[in-house]
Formats: sequence, C-alpha cells, structure tokens
Amino acid sequence: MKCSVAVHCLIFIYEARGIAKVTSGLLAESTGCNPVVIRNIMSALKKAGLITVPRGTGGAELCADPDQITLYQIYTALEPHGLASLIGIHPCQERACPVAQNIRKVLQSPYHQIEDAVRQAMEGVTLRSMIDEFESIVHPPEEKEDC
Repeated sequence: MKCSVAVHCLIFIYEARGIAKVTSGLLAESTGCNPVVIRNIMSALKKAGLITVPRGTGGAELCADPDQITLYQIYTALEPHGLASLIGIHPCQERACPVAQNIRKVLQSPYHQIEDAVRQAMEGVTLRSMIDEFESIVHPPEEKEDC
C-alpha cells in the first residue's frame, strides 16, 4: 500500500504546483493516512531523489519531470528489496529430503524471470502516464452531441 500512497502524494504534489504549499498534513488529509506515515513516505521519496522538501517550511516539489519518474523508482524508494521478496522461497535446504535441498535452485531461475518481468512492466509506467490517467478521469473530454 505504501506505493499507492506514494503515487497519490506525487500526483498531488504535481497538481498542486504553483497553487498550494504541499505539506505532510495536507497529504495526510488527502490520503487519509497518518501524518507520520506520510512523512516516512516523503522521506523515502526524498532520499531516492524524486522530491525535494525544504526543511521546516514544507512545500514538497518533484525533482524531475514526471516523464522521467517510473513506477519502479517509486516502488524501490519505498521497498528497496521488494521485488526480491515478491515471491519467496521457504527455508528448508537443511532437511534430508533431496527436494528440500534443491528447491531453491529449481525456483531461482523462474523467480528471477518473474521479478524481471515485473520490473520491466513497472519501468514502463511513468508518473506522467499516471498523471495523464488522473487528469482524464477528473477532466474527461466533453462528449460531442449528434446533430
């Protein structure tokens, strides 16, 4: 859920540019999350270089064009080892069973393929594409009436 809250915050920051000073309190109100959760998410996004937040006064801003920020960057800012733990392998290699001793080797390649596919899919989604989707929902093109 942290990733969806982070995307929510980033879209809010983008939409509020030049209109309002975006603070953790404002984002908490918008997301319905505790301000401490928002501050932790904002800290992770800042550490990843996706946003800047002036000390004390607040006022978060994007550090890059939304075309340059991917869903994968957002996700890994919050979950640095998230994809590696997406599908885990239970610890059992110490057991006498030959299946238990080798299941890690059996699953390693297919699990890496799955992680790579998820990473590629997430890298193909930009903050810009999510902003565009948001804006198309909030401001749908007017339907033309038939004459």
